[in-house]
Amino acid sequence: MPGSGGEWQASACILCESNCGITVQLEGRRFAKIRGDKDNPGSGGYTCNKALRLDHYQNGGTRITAPLRREADGTYTEIGWDIAITEIADRLRTVRDTHGGESIFFYGGGGQGNHLGGAYSGALLRGLGGRYRSNALAQEKLGEAWVDAHLTGGHTHGDFEHAQVSVFVGKNPWQSHGIPRARTVLQNIAKDPARTMIVLDPVRSETADLADIHLQIKPGTDAWCLAAVLGVIVQGDLVDHEFLAAHTVDAGPVLAILRDIDIAGYAAVSGVDIALIRRAGELIGTAESVATYEDLGVQQSPNSTLVSYLNKLTWLITGNFAKRGAMQMHSWVVPLINYSLKTKTTPVTATPMPGGLVPCNAIVDEILTDHPKRFRAMIVESSNPAHSLADSQRFREAFDSLELSVVIDVAMTETARRADYVLPAASQFEKWEATFFNLEFPVNTFQLRAPLLEPLPGTLAEPEIYARLIRELGVAKPRTIATLKAALRLGRTAYGLAFLTLLALDKKAAGLAPYLLYETLGPTLPNGARSAAVLWALAQRVAHLHPRSMRRAGHKNSEALFTAMLTGRSGVAVTADELDGGAWAYVPKRNRPIRLTIEPLLESLRDLDNKDWAHTSSEYPFVLSAGERRAFTANTIFRDDSWRRRDATGALRISPADADRLGIADGGRALITTDRGSATATVELNDRMQDGHISLPNGFGLDLPGSDHRTGVAPNDLTDLRRRDPYSATPWHKHVPARVEPLLPT
Repeated sequence: MPGSGGEWQASACILCESNCGITVQLEGRRFAKIRGDKDNPGSGGYTCNKALRLDHYQNGGTRITAPLRREADGTYTEIGWDIAITEIADRLRTVRDTHGGESIFFYGGGGQGNHLGGAYSGALLRGLGGRYRSNALAQEKLGEAWVDAHLTGGHTHGDFEHAQVSVFVGKNPWQSHGIPRARTVLQNIAKDPARTMIVLDPVRSETADLADIHLQIKPGTDAWCLAAVLGVIVQGDLVDHEFLAAHTVDAGPVLAILRDIDIAGYAAVSGVDIALIRRAGELIGTAESVATYEDLGVQQSPNSTLVSYLNKLTWLITGNFAKRGAMQMHSWVVPLINYSLKTKTTPVTATPMPGGLVPCNAIVDEILTDHPKRFRAMIVESSNPAHSLADSQRFREAFDSLELSVVIDVAMTETARRADYVLPAASQFEKWEATFFNLEFPVNTFQLRAPLLEPLPGTLAEPEIYARLIRELGVAKPRTIATLKAALRLGRTAYGLAFLTLLALDKKAAGLAPYLLYETLGPTLPNGARSAAVLWALAQRVAHLHPRSMRRAGHKNSEALFTAMLTGRSGVAVTADELDGGAWAYVPKRNRPIRLTIEPLLESLRDLDNKDWAHTSSEYPFVLSAGERRAFTANTIFRDDSWRRRDATGALRISPADADRLGIADGGRALITTDRGSATATVELNDRMQDGHISLPNGFGLDLPGSDHRTGVAPNDLTDLRRRDPYSATPWHKHVPARVEPLLPT
């Protein structure tokens, strides 16, 4: 149960995938003091400035504290939980019985650290017969996941602690983190004369300031630049032939294309000095170890899936896999994405679904149609797609057309304001929660977070909300629950045998497994940790798939791991492996040896010679990066502008030369226009931006309670869902053709 005021309580930051451990000292319900948790096995006391502002998440916004039903006139009425659950279940049942469970679509389960409820939402969706879901990963990582599925069979992460050469592609870890103790690691690399940092980014970012080589490309030319670097490696015969012979097949077609790359021509296209490209290629090709990190700067830009492929080829053809300082596969408590090579498609538009997720840019077209298989109902949990997805206007139109929409969240978000029902959730610090961003190697960690505070009256944790809906729908057999409870009375071993037997005999019960755990094992867990019941099954999974790595981390068996998860307030090591060679254990048999040729992407690589890299025009001459990470930006779960100490209005950054040419002064106002909309912003002259490139930050443009105007620009009022990657349908948020015009003061 929550601790008392004055004592330091362990938890974690919820603002990025690193989920650094923190300790919090309370004064009433206020986070009086926050500091890094030195006992956290992943972050070891490190944290950035954003984590120290988390009181603004917990106490800064206006919370929902009762279920809300939208009336015919658009207003909302507070209703009791029993009424809300009954009405929503009835309407879900009607949609299912009329159109089939596949017409019910689930979005979310995000909020960075708000993941535990995701298991239980899956049970609800499967109980209804639903198949389709999506989340923020589906507008970020699907291209990379598709490439990973073909190459190593799963996610890889760099050992930047030990890498001789570290490469960041469209990534600014100084601000966006993504690696443990990011700023400390970056500073250590920069200080070490024996190590090299290479940054590929059109912006002179804070990470680029620390780099030895900054490949400052023209926006949108990432593929040409990376292909040129690979050309240097192959044409200079810096390939690790021994590694390729021992661990890969089909290298021939890849190397043949790279031998013919016009290095000088591609350098000219990318706007980078050929000497820098040659130096980067030679360093990568001759280093003892190389680690790379690609992120949204390229994953939400043109040619993103091809760029993922080229990035991974840089370390594969140089043998930088499964060794100290190189790229590593890792264990999962549970995978965030499905790495199957069999890609399903969406029901209406037949859009491929890499990772098993509906691409975000396809959602609107799966709703706004008269197709009989269209999505008819949508459940949104701890996400805000009306603000975060491309082309907000079109998404809002689609959302409004649904037969049923339900939002589960802590606040009245832009999406909640359009829903038929809004269900108030407990905050991330008022319930048992966890993060499943378990991406590290050789030691992979997990943290179950105990509640720091009692939930606000009227709110419920997501697992309880889903459990109530499942009960009301009657999709679980009472006899099944009774059988499991009886087995549990005989002990955890008997329970486990009964549970596994049940799953083998009843496929429908298997789909409801998280709910069955919640109802049977959950009430027996200490300190009200009922939501953590699903971790029992996940501990079984780790023990089954990675027994030696689990034991090396100090856990004798699955029960010992489960106990450690429940009791390790600062987190626990789940698996431990050897840096040299240990990662091979995580490469699926179907991906050994690694098949380097992905023919559609090789064809895209061949087509670069004939492809136009520019997407601007005389009407829209600028490239807008919509959603830049800055020191005082975070997810829209921060619904309180007062946390920002700098850049309070979310300025439009523009180069001094462009501003001078347009007649815009620093601090002036400008109108930004794209083919989807217009917005006004305060201007910041910034020499980090090259001419023709502008940026707006993420996290702004929210409709905050008690305010009659927005602060800053909602970036996706300007983006276009039609601009997307051909393979993964990921949006071009970082490459939006735009026009900028000065506004005279009024």
